[in-house]
Amino acid sequence: MPETAPPPPGPQLTQAHRELLDQVLDKWSLQVLDALCEHGPLRFNDLRRAIPVVTQKSLTTALRRLERNGMVDRVVTNTRPVAVEYRLTPLGRSLQDLIDALLRWATGTLPEVERARTRFDQQVEAGQASPRTS
Repeated sequence: MPETAPPPPGPQLTQAHRELLDQVLDKWSLQVLDALCEHGPLRFNDLRRAIPVVTQKSLTTALRRLERNGMVDRVVTNTRPVAVEYRLTPLGRSLQDLIDALLRWATGTLPEVERARTRFDQQVEAGQASPRTS
């Protein structure tokens, strides 16, 4: 009987992967990407209105990080007064289906996650479990 070879290993999570995912999927970057996917190109203040809880500093940091990673283009318009618009690059647009999938997953699993959190918190309060620190 011939031996079957094990399947090839999947991609390994490296430091470079962690860094990219941390920078693209952090709290504000994810919301910026979602807003640009939904609305198309936006000016800075339009992005602030689309994400009302973000501070100016946090939005600026997220936009610069996304621009550095090639997900967003910063376009200076040739108008008076000069305006700056942010738009997704093709690389940034390639994340749209993944972001939608993550949001569908989060929406579908959130009730189960909330029940697990409640159970855990009740066990901690009752002294039956303790939060672990690493």
